[in-house]
Amino acid sequence: MTLDEPTLTENGADLPKLMSELRKRNLHNVQIGLENLRALPEVLRAGSWQATVTVVEIDGQQRIVSIEPGHVKAPLLGLAIDIGTTTVVVNLVNIETGEIIDSQGSYNKQARYGDDVITRIVHATDEEKGLADLQQAVLNTINELVDKLLTANNLEVDQLKAAVVAGNTTMTQLFLGINPKYIRLEPYIPTVAQVPIIKASELGLRLNSEAIIYNFPAVASYVGGDIVSGVLATNMAKEDAVVLFIDIGTNGEMVLGNQDWLVTCACSAGPAFEGGGITFGTRAMTGAIERVIIEPNSFEVELKTIGNGKPMGICGSGLIDGLSKLRNAGLIDRSGKFNQNIDSNRLRRTDEDWEFVLAWADDTELGKDIVLTESDIKNIIRAKGAIYSGIRTMLKMMELDGYAIEKIIIAGGFGNFLNISDAIQIGLLPDLPLDKYLFLGNSSVKGAKIALLSKEALLEAEEVGRKMTYLELSVGNAFMDEFVSALFLPHTDLSQFPSVKQ
Repeated sequence: MTLDEPTLTENGADLPKLMSELRKRNLHNVQIGLENLRALPEVLRAGSWQATVTVVEIDGQQRIVSIEPGHVKAPLLGLAIDIGTTTVVVNLVNIETGEIIDSQGSYNKQARYGDDVITRIVHATDEEKGLADLQQAVLNTINELVDKLLTANNLEVDQLKAAVVAGNTTMTQLFLGINPKYIRLEPYIPTVAQVPIIKASELGLRLNSEAIIYNFPAVASYVGGDIVSGVLATNMAKEDAVVLFIDIGTNGEMVLGNQDWLVTCACSAGPAFEGGGITFGTRAMTGAIERVIIEPNSFEVELKTIGNGKPMGICGSGLIDGLSKLRNAGLIDRSGKFNQNIDSNRLRRTDEDWEFVLAWADDTELGKDIVLTESDIKNIIRAKGAIYSGIRTMLKMMELDGYAIEKIIIAGGFGNFLNISDAIQIGLLPDLPLDKYLFLGNSSVKGAKIALLSKEALLEAEEVGRKMTYLELSVGNAFMDEFVSALFLPHTDLSQFPSVKQ
């Protein structure tokens, strides 16, 4: 904008002059913070009464983020942030064009205090500085990623004007420094669902100090803003057909529904699919085994790793693949126990457990045999059983069978490497035609980017959050009955898996 330069006769104050110009642009209720108010006189005069004002309109409020001298030609920039339990991803977005300029991701530094949300809640609650430890860990993670983006793109902190953040309920509360203690205590109540608008300076985030930080709303203690963001990204709330959305991670969160109704639940799959609790488990990274082939007569093994290097562990997709191949080769029975009559030097008994050698020491990055133990297999079966039981419980609540599902959307980094056929073989996913399955990748950060660009999308996300009916699986016996039935390969009821039975 260009303001009239004051004179001895036209000598109104700076702020009313600025607000008058904003009203000409249909901005009638603009708020200005003390920091921008202090800078206002010098900025206006430095730009010879030309200025560029960045305003955020959100939740019915209009706030000035920055006032810069002159008519600034630089693009308007913001961040889409996904705070996962395991990883954090930050996208640098041109808000005017919608382009993702750059992206950075890394492991959540909170992992040093526990692999899952429950252990982190315990740390935040029981340790004197536990909450501060966890909040600072995630803020450090985000700030380091932001610094990389700024350096790589030759940008200054003040150029980042807004951020939209998606995380599960516990991650959101830890990000804000709110103790999540009551999330794990019955009746499992979070402190906040719809998070108030926050300035970057209140958290110490590496953005413009007046930048607006918007957090997606939570639905319940274990269905958070990351799932709301994911549903926004899928467009399932606008579909006529019934859609199943699954985000498989340490927690298995899922949503079933369409434009008329949405049901959601969360089940504790445990860290197995992220490599936790598995002897040679690892996250999906270079050297992680993602595919397993076992010759059914000789029991020789062929492996494929991420990046095609020497194996250094096995990730979630490799575990699912391996379990399916062990079963198909007759090496394990439907309960996950090894067939001890098999004659192969790869199958052996140790002091602690039975195990099968996937890779010999000379062929690995670790210099030791990589094995799957019977205990590992039990952990995977429990994890897959939890996911499938959550799906079945939702279907029963809505009096539907699996064939009512027209589309299944798999989200998360785990889904990118998942072999759907093997996931069906072990009873992780419904036995439906493969063309009904769709991979979406990181739906959480995708939804955050959409909301960063569109006020309408942001309002839609809030409506989606209100529309979801949360199903608490710990109430009643429905889930537990399903879970017990799912602790076999693929299931005790083979009629649910006709292709596997055949």
